Amino acid sequence: MSNLALTYAHQGLWKKAEKLEVQALEIRKRVLRAKHPDKMMSMSNLASIYSRQGLWKEAEKLVVQVLEIRKRVLGAEHPSTLTSMSNLASTYSDQGLRKEAEKLELQVLELRKRMLGAEHPNTLMSMSILALTYSNQGLWKEAEKLEVQVLEISKRVLGAEHPDTLTSMSNLASTYSRQGLWKEAEKLEVQVLEISKRVLGAEHPDTLTSMSNLVSTYSGQGLWKKAEKLGEHVLEIKKRVLGAEHPDTLTSMNNLAGTLSRRDEAIEMMKNVINLSTKVKGPDHPHTLASVKFLSHLTRTAAISPHHRPATETDEASSAETEGPETDEGADDQPTAKRRKREIP
Repeated sequence: MSNLALTYAHQGLWKKAEKLEVQALEIRKRVLRAKHPDKMMSMSNLASIYSRQGLWKEAEKLVVQVLEIRKRVLGAEHPSTLTSMSNLASTYSDQGLRKEAEKLELQVLELRKRMLGAEHPNTLMSMSILALTYSNQGLWKEAEKLEVQVLEISKRVLGAEHPDTLTSMSNLASTYSRQGLWKEAEKLEVQVLEISKRVLGAEHPDTLTSMSNLVSTYSGQGLWKKAEKLGEHVLEIKKRVLGAEHPDTLTSMNNLAGTLSRRDEAIEMMKNVINLSTKVKGPDHPHTLASVKFLSHLTRTAAISPHHRPATETDEASSAETEGPETDEGADDQPTAKRRKREIP
């Protein structure tokens, strides 16, 4: 049952994955002892699925439980314990708790380098998550340095079309764009999108994220027509596939509002984004506050100007990479990368 849930998760079918994983966890709670590894695995998988749907409080609650048990039963340096620490860091980052995320991920990275080696996939995952945390704090050069290392190693060890390599390319492109290096960002994002369409499919969540990132890069270069056309396409698919209130759908609404030449339509779209973001993420989340700020700008100006667009934000808010779901084959420390999203606000 967990294996089928994992298959659904890899396809981006989060509701189907959630339903199966909830069933698996209920059965394991009933028949297994409280600290059984398979029960911990189901809890971790469900937390990962919650996180991918933007249900961060639900994810955090499960991850904290798993981490406490694993520390006590397996020890603080066991690979599965480190997975849980990293997942908690990602959940903190999703909620805008960036200092808490950085502190945890630094611990995980140092332990993984020492225990697993610098080129192990889990070490690369930790480097990517730490780079995201740096990026969220405006530490672009620190983020870029880590991401270049991760991409070079991923290409060599995993291959150019591996999902984790695509994640690394997308992350580096995001950091380039945050520094105004639009051409460098566009080149990488076009590559990622082409490979994602071929390998994952045109409507896979990671492919849609790649499209959204390219929308932001077009906007950053003032290519408004390109940005608007692609942005409308992405939003239409996300509403249908993910739902109108999914954090990734809100990201696309935000992005599209920033490209529209029709000011009144942009204002109405931003009002809708703020209402939904307040409901889904909370009124004090950095993305909600940035949306409020952008709406204020729109209502003060007579037209949208590319010189007054809001700064990009790494999301996947939804933006951290998340380890998991874990596998059912015993080695439950095999992370699956989540493509980092770039969000406006």
